[in-house]
Amino acid sequence: MKTTYASIFLIFLLASCSIAKSSVKNAFTNKELKLINAGDSRTPMRVYKITEKSDSLPLRKKSKYINPEPKNAALQLFVKRLYATVTDSASLGVGIAAPQVGVLKNIIWVQRLDKENLPFEVYLNPKIVGYSKEKQTVTEGCLSIPDRRETLNSRSQIIDIEYDTMEGEHKAETIKDFTAVIFQHEIDHLNGILYLDHLEKDFKNDKNP
Repeated sequence: MKTTYASIFLIFLLASCSIAKSSVKNAFTNKELKLINAGDSRTPMRVYKITEKSDSLPLRKKSKYINPEPKNAALQLFVKRLYATVTDSASLGVGIAAPQVGVLKNIIWVQRLDKENLPFEVYLNPKIVGYSKEKQTVTEGCLSIPDRRETLNSRSQIIDIEYDTMEGEHKAETIKDFTAVIFQHEIDHLNGILYLDHLEKDFKNDKNP
């Protein structure tokens, strides 16, 4: 009987290890891994633009959950390359989302304009779980929509978010003012939404108050 239990435990342990290894390996598609591994951690990635037909399709797709596995080397490399992209002089911005470089996973970088020294921070699987009724009027641009900026009046002044960290912790936070706009903009990208979509809604609301 002891031998039987030991065998079952060993099989369970091996299966668990196999699943863990598989989840790390399969966190990204082969196409995404090719993009990620095309450069080192300091190499920016190409930003997808709506002006290119082949780019516009992934920009309109919903991104998927990413398991926050600290030992996932591909994840570690990708977040570093995504940071290199948003801080590169050729694609400098206050935020960027994974689908903007062709990787359909729920990952964003946001510059925390509400914190000392204005640091960039990475967020996995971010969700907005609460929107204030109070709105703010802001001018937005987008790395994926070149040479265009528009004024929106539908962004919430305050939002409540939940997210995972690179260390695998799940956290919640309340964000205000323009930093809240950055989060709303980048999380929109994870859902295949561009700020131009809000511009259309604002126009309709203005016509039908």
